[in-house]
Amino acid sequence: MTRAVEVTELSKWFGQKVAVSEVSVGFAPGVTGILGPNGAGKSTLLRLITGLQVPSQGSVRVLGVDPRKDPGVYSKVSLVPEDEAVYPSLTCREFVELNASLAGVTRRSSVDDVLEQVALTADAGRRLGEFSKGMRQRAKVAAALVSEPEVIVLDEPLNGADPVQRAHLIEIFLGLGRAGKTVLVSSHVLSEVERMAEQLVAMVDGRLAAEGTVGSLRAAMTDKPRIVHISSDR
Repeated sequence: MTRAVEVTELSKWFGQKVAVSEVSVGFAPGVTGILGPNGAGKSTLLRLITGLQVPSQGSVRVLGVDPRKDPGVYSKVSLVPEDEAVYPSLTCREFVELNASLAGVTRRSSVDDVLEQVALTADAGRRLGEFSKGMRQRAKVAAALVSEPEVIVLDEPLNGADPVQRAHLIEIFLGLGRAGKTVLVSSHVLSEVERMAEQLVAMVDGRLAAEGTVGSLRAAMTDKPRIVHISSDR
């Protein structure tokens, strides 16, 4: 399958600190989970992919181009950062409309569509500063989806969401993957990633530790106990 995102021998360091070290990996359409403990380099990798940071070494290709050299690709890429990244004085609708305007989206119904998609239509007139963290996460997802991007990058998007909100967001991400979008979702919780991604990339200390299906990576964890459920009509 054609890979929408390719990174080759990618490294990023800040002074003496190495955040990402010699990572080579590709991401195809569908949902891929990026798994690793806090400080593993997941966020830095996502910022490098989206062009927010300059690689110290190696290369990034998104939809065939270097995002740092071809800004036109940004119209096809959206990022939901781990940071709050919202204007508390704006209403939810104003925030999504602002992102639509920046992306050059002219179809007014696009804003209504994504607000409905994340179940925020009824709260669209409230200011983001009044929202819970889980609601702000959904507002950020709506803002990211309003431009109908081909590549969606989500950095710990379930943080602060309650179980119902988590289930709703996971279903949205799965739907995007089924629609042929390339969805990258980072998390430090294996059980979360298992629910929304078949392909996994595991990072430890800035390096690529493992890559494969959820089943193959789980099978490699020989130090972790496994429970096997068998159901039968007899």
